[in-house]
Amino acid sequence: MNTKQHDCIVATIESPLGPLVIGALPAGVCLLEFSTPVRLDSQLETLRRQLRCNTVPGDHPHLEQLRAELAAYFDRRLTTITVPLVIAGTTFQERVWNALLEIPYGATCSYEDLARNVGVDRGQRAVGHANGSNRIAIVVPCHRVINKSGKLGGYGGELWRKRALLRLETGGTLLDFDA
Repeated sequence: MNTKQHDCIVATIESPLGPLVIGALPAGVCLLEFSTPVRLDSQLETLRRQLRCNTVPGDHPHLEQLRAELAAYFDRRLTTITVPLVIAGTTFQERVWNALLEIPYGATCSYEDLARNVGVDRGQRAVGHANGSNRIAIVVPCHRVINKSGKLGGYGGELWRKRALLRLETGGTLLDFDA
């Protein structure tokens, strides 16, 4: 990890699922979080500590690209978001988050399968914890991980949003769900 301090430029954008807080460093997007205060405060503090950065309001080309790609995603015109990412966590978290990026649009994976994919048999709980620590929601698609039984399980952005994202990706619309 680069120890040189940079400012993380943050902004708030509207989405069909509520306000999102987005953040970028020179290398890429490092934050996309629903604006739930308790979770957001924790994620911002972790981001500042792990990336050794300050968070300041503003705009950045990576944020502009993310805005455009998210709009196309929510309109079902884009299945792969390509904005550069800054994924920083523990070695294990990064393995899990990179494995999440391999789950195809419209598909799901169980916590058990994800644990197996990152080389930790019976590591569902550890994978679930890493999944819950993801700071780049939607783009690093933690919403695509479900329980082995097919039930949704947890989601930092609340289960109704997880359900909405999965329905959107499987041909429905964001309005096809019960909040």
